[in-house]
Amino acid sequence: MHLLFLSSLLPDDSPSTGYEIANRAIVEAYRRQGVRLTFAGFRRPGARIPRDAISLGELAIENAGASRAQKARWLVEALAGGRPVSAAKVARFHEDGLAARLAEAGSIDGLILNSIQMPAAYPGLARDFPTIFIAHNVEHRSAAENAKNARSRFTRLLYRRESALLRRAEEAVCRDALVVHTLNPDDNQGLGLSGAEKCLPLALTIGQTASPDDGVRSHDVGLIGTWSWAPNRVGLDWFVQAVAPRLPADMSIAIAGRIDGPAPAAPANVRFLGRVDDAQAFVRASRVVALATKAGTGVQLKTIETLEEGLPAVATTLAMRGISALPANIRVADEPEAFAAALVDLVAAERESRVDRIDGSAFAASQRQALDAAIRAGLDRFAAEARYADHRALQSAGGSRPAPSAEMTLARPARQG
Repeated sequence: MHLLFLSSLLPDDSPSTGYEIANRAIVEAYRRQGVRLTFAGFRRPGARIPRDAISLGELAIENAGASRAQKARWLVEALAGGRPVSAAKVARFHEDGLAARLAEAGSIDGLILNSIQMPAAYPGLARDFPTIFIAHNVEHRSAAENAKNARSRFTRLLYRRESALLRRAEEAVCRDALVVHTLNPDDNQGLGLSGAEKCLPLALTIGQTASPDDGVRSHDVGLIGTWSWAPNRVGLDWFVQAVAPRLPADMSIAIAGRIDGPAPAAPANVRFLGRVDDAQAFVRASRVVALATKAGTGVQLKTIETLEEGLPAVATTLAMRGISALPANIRVADEPEAFAAALVDLVAAERESRVDRIDGSAFAASQRQALDAAIRAGLDRFAAEARYADHRALQSAGGSRPAPSAEMTLARPARQG
């Protein structure tokens, strides 16, 4: 089977964000099922174009790296086009022009629409072609949360607009796609697909082998994330403002990851490191990991990584979404006082060797098996539904056209009638 994997950004050789790491895990799962993938999307400035990829041009897409002028242009384009801002960033083609570029993939069996940005910008994709949709988050819910947490009326109104448009886009692609994969079973309901047979949650794995513990600790508490993403920033601000002041002054706290704008004010024992070259090395150097998630949907890749590494951690309930079994070295706390107390307890226990790093390989193996099973089930359903759609199209044509081939190109719609 040959599928075109369409995403806002082309795969990165060295994934650093949770989105990129999730993409790598999903791509590798498709390849384990024998699927041939051709990629299409924009490339970051200066990035190498991967093999078997169609580059739609160069695009700096993250807010953290964008100037105020660029953000203003995105907003103007979104308002003018009636699109979410996240879709306006990638709306660089007319739909026919995009189809012409994607036709460079040759004969394919269908599309994988990876996240909502591209189908929100080009709604004809899921409507006209056999499609698998991968919903990394329930984006309209995340935007609604951002509106609730916004600090200005203008920002609140923008996020409310974003939420309404994203909800409409998600409803459309979920209706038209033959298969929908979420990254968290709870997101099925958020997308209006609770109980729907075509909605299959995916487990995720970081896909890195845990190294033996070298005993090196550079900080007591570690946090890592893409803090330029608004739902992550809510958790960062909560930790810095409500949890960190309750921790002892001699407890060292390191925070890694990109931040949009200046870092929040924090106690003197908090260090902001920015983007680190080796995220895995950073978390391994933490005595305890803080998973301070207070907003968002989908699954937390830093939670998956922490469990696969077997690291001691304190997590909010929301950080553990999609995780059914709680390891012995994980504490769950949602209030600042309880979260801080759990950190103090686990850091002291780690210093005194009273809490262990456990073997996370069994968890990683179970995640990979579950991911492969869901991808395999999705492919089986996709193949069956695509054949059924072709049969219905032939019937609606009154048998006047020849039976469709097993493959198609993006030069023409694959579903008619």
